Amino acid sequence: MLADAFVRVAGENRVLQALLGGIVIAAFNTLGAALVLVWRNPTERALDAALGFAAGVMLSASFTSLILPGIDFASDPGYAAYAPLGVDLVGVYPVVIGFVLGVALLDRADAWVPHVHYVVTGRQRGDANRAGETVVDESRLSGLLLFIVAITLHNVPEGLAVGVAFGAGDLGNALGLMLAIGLQNVPEGLAVSVAAINAGLGRLFYAAVAGIRAGAVEIPIAVVGAVAVAAAAPILPYAMGFAAGGMLFVISDEIVPETHARGNERIATIGTMAGVLVMLYLDVTLA
Repeated sequence: MLADAFVRVAGENRVLQALLGGIVIAAFNTLGAALVLVWRNPTERALDAALGFAAGVMLSASFTSLILPGIDFASDPGYAAYAPLGVDLVGVYPVVIGFVLGVALLDRADAWVPHVHYVVTGRQRGDANRAGETVVDESRLSGLLLFIVAITLHNVPEGLAVGVAFGAGDLGNALGLMLAIGLQNVPEGLAVSVAAINAGLGRLFYAAVAGIRAGAVEIPIAVVGAVAVAAAAPILPYAMGFAAGGMLFVISDEIVPETHARGNERIATIGTMAGVLVMLYLDVTLA
């Protein structure tokens, strides 16, 4: 059984379990990035279907593994709620507060990403077009930095979600979420690698960079999530809402527009439905 095997490797300590969970999802991301070494020319249709699948997994996981368990936890009579101004924040309220904060952070982070271009190249996006000039291609270094920053921001809520799930102590739910996030990391890693290659980066080089980048972000974030909820259990529903808000923001703001931009809406939608079903299956069988 998966849970027994996982405990044999990581033990009963929730932080160590989160560490292993972070390693697993980072490995899936590396696998997706490395697929460009063997699947050399994936079509846009195939990529949109794969990204649609990733969106479906994240969509379902946001509710089944984060929002609903967070509400249940904060509704328990034994929950030590925060009470600002004498009002107990219980039930749905902690999750809503965390959700709003997660959305706000990802919104601000996405607004910041274009400014990285200016820091590296000295040009604002679109300046050349307004001046009637030919747009100068970015250097490989600036292109690589943009890819790393953008995808790293989107990996933060994923790693946090896995860490929070393990920190909550529900191993079945945590394993289901770990596998779901891992599965959706495969097409995400592949899509970003293809985009990097189209920007002129080498296949083997970027595949290696993607693996290092995924591990450098998702593993420590997962550990931080587990440590935080273990040290202060009342923040668990806030953290779950935060992670869910961040993931749903990524789906709506990034993945769906990307998969619907090239005329592949139907196959992307089918991929999304498949991702939802896979996550629901994992949630039920590993509960």
